[in-house]
Amino acid sequence: MGAYLTTLHLGVLDQPYDNEKKPMTTYQVAEFLEETYGIMQAWWDNHGEEVAEKMEVGVQSAIDAVMENRRQANDPFGSAMNFAEHSFKNFLSSMEAERVGIPGTPTKAALRGVWHRKKGYKAVIGPRRPSFIDSGMYEANFQAWIDAWLK
Repeated sequence: MGAYLTTLHLGVLDQPYDNEKKPMTTYQVAEFLEETYGIMQAWWDNHGEEVAEKMEVGVQSAIDAVMENRRQANDPFGSAMNFAEHSFKNFLSSMEAERVGIPGTPTKAALRGVWHRKKGYKAVIGPRRPSFIDSGMYEANFQAWIDAWLK
C-alpha cells in the first residue's frame, strides 16, 4: 500500500506588468520579494497552523462524507486554499506584514506613498500605503494550491 504525498504551493499567477522601461512579471517580482523579504515565509510562520487546521477539516469532512455515503466536495482542500489566499492578501493589505518583524519594513516606497497603479507604470505619490502593494499585481495574483498523489 502506498502513501499520499501532499505538497502545499504558494505562488503567483505569472502575469506581465505594464512597464515598458523594465519589463517584469508577477513571478519575477514574487521571487525578488521572497528572496529579499521572505514575505510568504513570514505569512506562513504566522498563519500556517490556521491553514493546516482548515486542511484537516476539509479532509475530515471528505472522510465523513464517504463513511456516511454522502456526496463529498470535489476538492477537500478547496476551502483551506481559499482561506490561505484571503489570509495572505489580508496580511499585506492590513499591514500585518510590517508588524511581524520582516527586516526592511515598512518599505521606503510605502512610507513615501509611491503607487504604480496607473497605466504606463508611472509613479504617483500619495498617502502612505501598505508595503508590497504597489501596483496590486503581486497581491491580486497570489495563489495557494495543493498537489497530492499516491507515492
